[in-house]
Amino acid sequence: MVKPFEFDEGQFALARAVESDVPALVALLADDVLGAHRESSELEPYLAAFREIDRDPNHLLLTVRDGEDNLVGTMQLTLIPGLSRGGAKRLQIEGVRLASTVRGTGLGTALFEWAHEHGRQQGAVLAQLTSDKTRSDAQRFYSRLGYQASHEGFKRSL
Repeated sequence: MVKPFEFDEGQFALARAVESDVPALVALLADDVLGAHRESSELEPYLAAFREIDRDPNHLLLTVRDGEDNLVGTMQLTLIPGLSRGGAKRLQIEGVRLASTVRGTGLGTALFEWAHEHGRQQGAVLAQLTSDKTRSDAQRFYSRLGYQASHEGFKRSL
């Protein structure tokens, strides 16, 4: 169950994604300098991934819709239990995208505030995310929210 989300006098609604949202979510992910090159037009892998995400209670894939029911944002929240930091649970935030039409409106800040509160309510003591090194605007935004570039991330194709 997704807790109510109010921003801009109710002009935006937050909901758990459903399978019929997948094409619009993929389009949002692809409408981006990096996403244009790494996202695919083949929907089946995205549908399979959605089903796996949706089955796992530690994952929450969110949609943000405007007052005209247009999908204008998304983020995936994952709760990760761990032994380090005294058995701390972490909130991993991934796949954050806002449509260009709503960037700079404060919606992103409100969405992150909602996500942080969700994490706290689920017992998370730390929120973490990664951002591509080329996304300088996103990194400035995350810094304004209090995130620190405290670690160097590594990835490897399998």
